[in-house]
Amino acid sequence: MKKVMPLPEARWQFLSFIKRKFVVTFFAISVSVPAFAISSSVNNAIQNLPDFNELVEQSGPAVVNIRVTQKVSAKGEQQQLSPEEEELFERYFGQPSPHSKKQPDEKPEAEQEAEEISRNVGSGFIFSSDGYVLTNAHVVKDAEEVFIKLTDKREFKAKVIGFDTNTDVAVLKVEGKNLPKVTIGDSTKIKVGEWVIAIGSPFDLDNSISAGIISAKAREIGDFLLLIQTDVAINPGNSGGPLINLKGEVIGINSQIYSRSGGYMGISFAIPIDDAIRVAEELKSSGRVSRGRMGIYLAEVNENVAEALKLPTKNGTLVSRVEKNGPAEKAGLKDGDIVLSFNGTTVEKSTELRRLAAATKPGSTVKLSVWRKGNTKEYPITLAELPQTDTPARNTQEEKKSAEKADPNFGLTVRSLNNEQKKELKIDSGIIIEKAEGVSARAGLQAQDVILTINNQDVNNEQDFKKIIERKDSNKSIVVLARRGNITQYIAIKKS
Repeated sequence: MKKVMPLPEARWQFLSFIKRKFVVTFFAISVSVPAFAISSSVNNAIQNLPDFNELVEQSGPAVVNIRVTQKVSAKGEQQQLSPEEEELFERYFGQPSPHSKKQPDEKPEAEQEAEEISRNVGSGFIFSSDGYVLTNAHVVKDAEEVFIKLTDKREFKAKVIGFDTNTDVAVLKVEGKNLPKVTIGDSTKIKVGEWVIAIGSPFDLDNSISAGIISAKAREIGDFLLLIQTDVAINPGNSGGPLINLKGEVIGINSQIYSRSGGYMGISFAIPIDDAIRVAEELKSSGRVSRGRMGIYLAEVNENVAEALKLPTKNGTLVSRVEKNGPAEKAGLKDGDIVLSFNGTTVEKSTELRRLAAATKPGSTVKLSVWRKGNTKEYPITLAELPQTDTPARNTQEEKKSAEKADPNFGLTVRSLNNEQKKELKIDSGIIIEKAEGVSARAGLQAQDVILTINNQDVNNEQDFKKIIERKDSNKSIVVLARRGNITQYIAIKKS
């Protein structure tokens, strides 16, 4: 028998049915509309992300892998990889790294003497169609031979034109036809937050790409350059490779990382390309970089000192010491002076003043605005040249051996000291180095070092120097006791 509901109950059932349908329909609509909106938003976001494919195709062919070789005489001098780097190498290549700490077939130490090995791997890029390559100085500084490889598998032996360790810039030259080259940008126009990519050979993995943004434009890392900070992944082997913007222009050379482990930790630094090109042009023309020197030691002026001295500005840097007979002393500067500006450019800290002086050609006359005892006065100062610390470019083992064999003085040019100079240095005997080249420079000696003894024998003058090194027992090596500033140490110089 069919059950018949009372009218009120039937009406309630009908209204409940309508209500459920309405809620379900409304819910479906409310869910579907946001889903559509989210989908569109995601698609738009994806479309707005940069696509690096064209940049890689445009710039990648001009980026080179750099391999250098060097003779090492001791087992411990081989480059070691961290456990993490070792694991990555084995994962990709299926065998231990050539620099592994646990080589099964490792030669006895005696057999490793003077063995030529692959000493370093880095990156670089061709910046001119006639074959000039930019890279880092630390990649090629100690190289016996340098080889570069392009993405089209061509390999060339490169000549080191010159390098500058103060800015970590080096220039190489290769001879080849139809060489690709990068487009050079303007590093003064970069902006914090813009996308950049790095191309290089991390862990010797050729033409690897990493991307990120510019984190800061002017980080003070050294006395000569303000570096670009990025969050682009940079690892061993990336050194010397290009930092490229979204226009496909090189705006920097990847040079340093901040790391506690030796690997990438989220912060990397690049040399601005404007500074790199300026250094490169000097290296191409003369093989060296000339920098101005004032002959003063500097210290910072804090806010409390500025207020107590009633300085006209919170800027400035303190002259803590004036070099005797140096450019600054000749110009009239004294200890305790505060330099406010350099040729009209305001000086806020000591590193700025060093950079301004170094960027000025030696022999130029500049004006320093100096505050002294409540008064400000301008002093014209003629800059001297900053002593060179870099060794000359070396091209082949044969050239090096030939030059050293013909050099009886171990690459040293020396000058006698008079009694007054010895008294000032508080020494009884000694000679001063005017120039250090070849084996002496590689051992660590440089101009202005004072040689006290050679092979434990006092050296009073140039004649003593020549007599000692001409003896038969010093044909292969000599041991020099040398002083630099307040530090005295023994340095062994060995001929190849």
